[in-house]
Amino acid sequence: MIRAYRAELLSVAHDPRDAADAVRHEPDGLLVVEDGVVIARGAYADLADTYPDAEELPGLVVPGFIDAHVHYPQTDRIASYGEQLLDWLDKHIFPAEKAFADKAHADAVAAFFLDELLRNGTTSALVYPTVHEQSVDALFEAALERRMRIVSGKVLMDLGPDGLQDTVTSGRAQTEALIRRWRGRGRLGYAVTPRFALASSDAQLADAGALLAEHPDVLMHTHLSENVHEVAAVAARFPDSADYLDAYDRFGLVTPRSVFAHGIHLSDRACTRLHESGAGVAVCPSSNLFLGSGHFNFGQADRHALRLGLGTDIGAGTSFSMLRTAGLAYQAALAREDRLDPFRALYLATAGSASLLHIADRVGALEVGQEADFVVLDSAATPLMARRTAKENGGADLATRLFALQILGDERAISRTYLLGECAYKRTP
Repeated sequence: MIRAYRAELLSVAHDPRDAADAVRHEPDGLLVVEDGVVIARGAYADLADTYPDAEELPGLVVPGFIDAHVHYPQTDRIASYGEQLLDWLDKHIFPAEKAFADKAHADAVAAFFLDELLRNGTTSALVYPTVHEQSVDALFEAALERRMRIVSGKVLMDLGPDGLQDTVTSGRAQTEALIRRWRGRGRLGYAVTPRFALASSDAQLADAGALLAEHPDVLMHTHLSENVHEVAAVAARFPDSADYLDAYDRFGLVTPRSVFAHGIHLSDRACTRLHESGAGVAVCPSSNLFLGSGHFNFGQADRHALRLGLGTDIGAGTSFSMLRTAGLAYQAALAREDRLDPFRALYLATAGSASLLHIADRVGALEVGQEADFVVLDSAATPLMARRTAKENGGADLATRLFALQILGDERAISRTYLLGECAYKRTP
């Protein structure tokens, strides 16, 4: 079945700092979809004769957002008071994650979580579950039903608290079983997921590296240099490591398929190694601010040409909205006297995150041959946004409208969300 959509189209397929032609914009465009895949895109005037029965979409159409780091089991602990990272985990998060031993509980949270992603325009995500095998099954089952592109994998943590511990043997067995069970199904992908360096023994970290080497189609997903107290604890645990990244590197966990969340407190040596390895960083400004961890150093990252994406990091992150997250990324950058312009912010939230997750050939830019995941944005979703983007207030040009969406936008600006060319969410008045 062929569907044609007429709308203002915008995508940023490459980092605009590196590619002069990265921004693609059709003020009056046509997007044509067949069997969930884009088969044509261009100016409406050029394609209208071939596809005369187009549906008009009111708003700005951009690729579906791609959340490069988020925890679905932490959904019910969003906005938990009073602690920085390590104490926050002990007080709020680990107790909540123990409940995911119950498959019915995992099913309910996974369904809510994915629907919330769609309500916020997020169509793909790299997701932390818990140490429980069934927490992955619950997420993948719900994602398969919704036809979402989700990457996840059982958390490895043999040094975790009571009720959240596995072993090297059980962690490997369950990981391999999950890969066999879900490999190649729908739009799903797997990630070997050691929670962070402090939660696994040397033996388990080494086995995670072995699993990554044995399965060349999977990612590696973990945390890196998020909080000064965490960094100090890792330095004490691994006194022979040059830095936090080196604690992973010695176990074969720093590869082109490695996605590290946060990376706020990185040495230049670590940045050089990240660049050389091809590994990347999911920037999570909302959670970094909420937990008092600091601000990501975009200037340092750009000097070392790091691969970057954007993550909400729910539930330390305080919003499912990638628009809101991009707005906070702008503020975090400016705090270090760097500037994150709206086109680069859109890149990080779409094609940048897609590249980080190794799915850029399939999603992220709405190019011909890619899957037709997209979002319809309403720059007049609130009275304030409508006023700011009005022509008389200097808001008619694309950059101003996009920046207003980045700074003032949230789930209210999501008019519709499409998966594989079909509407999966429509905002009610």
